[in-house]
Amino acid sequence: MKVSNKFIGIIPARYASTRFPAKPLAMLGGKTVIERVYQQVVGEMDDVVVATDDVRIEQAVKSFGGNVVMTSDKHRSGTDRCYEALTKTSGEYDVVVNIQGDEPFIQHQQLQAIKECFLDETVDIATLVRPFTVEDGFDALENANSPKVVVNNRMEALYFSRSIIPFFRGKDKGEMWLKGHIYYKHIGLYAYRTNVLKEITRLPQSSLELAESLEQLRWLENGYKIKVGISEIETIGIDTPEDLAKAEEFLKSHSF
Repeated sequence: MKVSNKFIGIIPARYASTRFPAKPLAMLGGKTVIERVYQQVVGEMDDVVVATDDVRIEQAVKSFGGNVVMTSDKHRSGTDRCYEALTKTSGEYDVVVNIQGDEPFIQHQQLQAIKECFLDETVDIATLVRPFTVEDGFDALENANSPKVVVNNRMEALYFSRSIIPFFRGKDKGEMWLKGHIYYKHIGLYAYRTNVLKEITRLPQSSLELAESLEQLRWLENGYKIKVGISEIETIGIDTPEDLAKAEEFLKSHSF
């Protein structure tokens, strides 16, 4: 078993967004969103770099002393952007950790949890989940924007879905489902062996991926295993201006 791996954290950040244009440059507590993400990750990885397709983001990252590389504006996923960024770095790395550029409150424990998955040399890809709780409520479980994951006994993903999986037969939908089974919410943090990252970016889109609009299903359909780590921490992503306002309120009561 390999005790040490060299990790690079790559933060894909694009300017164009249907729901929130220029989101990485939005101000949050006096700093841009992308700076806050970067600050949460630096120190947790051997190296960190922002991968962007826009000179405005490039300039913003350079202004706070961050590392940044320019990538194509044609990428359809953050995974593809991560691989291009990797090819433009000079270091040698065992694992690439893909950190979403709209997660300004990502925690040390979450980054450590995904890194620890690679203590097992057989792990090719890893991601995180958080158990849904009764306090979350059934509406949160039913939310199609919160993909669910089912795992096997080795904590490897069997399937990801926007639907509730598994269906709890014999119980009325609602709180009893949450009391009767542990449902897992997917946290969109990925890590890949560098050679595997190269391989999966060359795969064509798959039927399940197109049906659910979840790129990780492409990897499962092609036989890759995805190790799943558990985090009890709820993430606060910023997808809309309304989310930014909520993040401002969260920041007021927490130290970041």
